[in-house]
Amino acid sequence: MNKIFIKILKIKLRWLAKLIIWKFNPDIIAITGSVGKTSAKEAIYAVLKNKKRVRRTMGNLNNELGMPLTVLKDFSDEELKIVSRGYPAGKDKIKKTFFWLKVVVSAIIRVLNLRKSAYPQVLVLEYGADRPGDIKYLLEIAKPKIAVITAIGGTPVHIEFYENAQSVAKEKSKLLENLFTSNFAILNFDDEIAMGMKEKTRAKIMTFGFNEGAVVKIINFENKFDDKETTGVSFKLEYGGSFVPIFLKNVFGRSHAYAAAVGATVGIIYNMNIVEIAESLSSNYRPAKRRMNLIQGIKNTHIIDDSYNASPLSMQQAVETLRDLKTERKIAVLGDMLELGEHSREAHEEIGRLAAKSVDFLVTVGQNGKVIASAAEKAGLLKEKILSFGKAEEAIEPIKKIIKNKDLILIKASRGIGLDKIVDSLKI
Repeated sequence: MNKIFIKILKIKLRWLAKLIIWKFNPDIIAITGSVGKTSAKEAIYAVLKNKKRVRRTMGNLNNELGMPLTVLKDFSDEELKIVSRGYPAGKDKIKKTFFWLKVVVSAIIRVLNLRKSAYPQVLVLEYGADRPGDIKYLLEIAKPKIAVITAIGGTPVHIEFYENAQSVAKEKSKLLENLFTSNFAILNFDDEIAMGMKEKTRAKIMTFGFNEGAVVKIINFENKFDDKETTGVSFKLEYGGSFVPIFLKNVFGRSHAYAAAVGATVGIIYNMNIVEIAESLSSNYRPAKRRMNLIQGIKNTHIIDDSYNASPLSMQQAVETLRDLKTERKIAVLGDMLELGEHSREAHEEIGRLAAKSVDFLVTVGQNGKVIASAAEKAGLLKEKILSFGKAEEAIEPIKKIIKNKDLILIKASRGIGLDKIVDSLKI
């Protein structure tokens, strides 16, 4: 599709999405941050699912084309596949053109004919901020009543297009600046930059996190791995002096506890009690694919599939999770974290040093994967315990040769490195 078509399409989608929101007036819950957006979105959806008519962003549709799609219609995964970020840019141009034309025509029909009772009461939307100005553009389509900041971290994802972490925070804080006094801002209490944004808003502040002082506090967190039904994350949520236990099966990492806490905070805003919230999470929470999901691998191994994307903060959390799990041997397959600009080398070296203390065998993929490998070796991991490859496809057969019975294998990199191919080759 040429640039003129895209420009016209953006204008039409924005106009139609704004018209839909004006007509049906749903509550908008906006989520932004450097990590954890998708898991938080799924947790909010899980909590509200039985209480409201709710729709959330599907897949990775959080930009100027994708976000309006969620507003316009609840498309199927198959329909969205052709316009997702992972789909080849130059492939099926005619098919893509007809899809967008169908979207526009069907949206006009829905504006004219759809009853208010048939439209969602709540839209849970991701607001991507790859470049300066992205949040402002999305706010012109949909202004939230509840805004969530998941985490920013010291070296945020997509920082390549910003001067520094503070510039990223400034862009994302625009989400809070547009809130009214009757609205809510939900902030990660454990993230210094996120908490610094509270000065940017007039809205009521709610916080979540592990540290003392969070309104919704996570306590007694544990990653459990024992090859039985109890494999997953276990923790309690505390709010207003009440405690509820939460167990999420076949996922690992604090990121899922953070997501559950975000969902709980939204539930509290909607006047749900903490027990009702816990029951909704247990029944309805479905972790997004390729985000710290535990799956069965060949040779009686287990794979932690976190191949969807990577930032310095999420990579650190994933490697630390692997370090803390109790098992005979741990292997990490790590690749490049993209769009870090001048911060790239330092961020990859830090992950290499952390991996040296956390794994028994390290496999790296990509140009910056070699930086991870070099830093791990300098930090004490034996050279014979490290393999490096330029592309994911090159690593598949060597990995199959080194893995052994009951190995636990973490696989993580930015989506563009394609480590999902390695996951798919190793899973049963």
